[in-house]
Amino acid sequence: MNKQLKQFWEDFCQKHNLECDTPVEAWAFGATAEDADELADLVNRRIKTATTSAYEFYDKNEKLPQVGEWSIVLNSKEEPVCVIQDKVVEIIPYDLISKEHAYHEGEGDRSYEYWRRTHDDFFDWEYQEVGKEFYPQAPMVCEVFEKVE
Repeated sequence: MNKQLKQFWEDFCQKHNLECDTPVEAWAFGATAEDADELADLVNRRIKTATTSAYEFYDKNEKLPQVGEWSIVLNSKEEPVCVIQDKVVEIIPYDLISKEHAYHEGEGDRSYEYWRRTHDDFFDWEYQEVGKEFYPQAPMVCEVFEKVE
């Protein structure tokens, strides 16, 4: 963690009475700089309170998210935007993800149709990047989180 992030986290911990050695991950949403900025802004405004990622891409080096874990959401310049905490983590087949979860992802017009279209495209691309083919029953990690600050 760079100096700016370390200071951001230490300030957050002091303000919220957490131990400074409380584990935290820092990361950006999306696949592009534009995505990172747009999605971080939606989280910061408490519009985006959920996310979905492909279960199959977690490995020994990247553990699955857990309820109660903290994250610093970064923008495209890797600057801290806000802090979130996971409240729900479920593994669900892609084609069974609910309209409610799609709504809480906060993107576009928040409809299931918009969510499905953009996520079909994203997961098609992401799977192709690793030489795999995306399929409707692919297990997904569905997280619901709360912006704390």
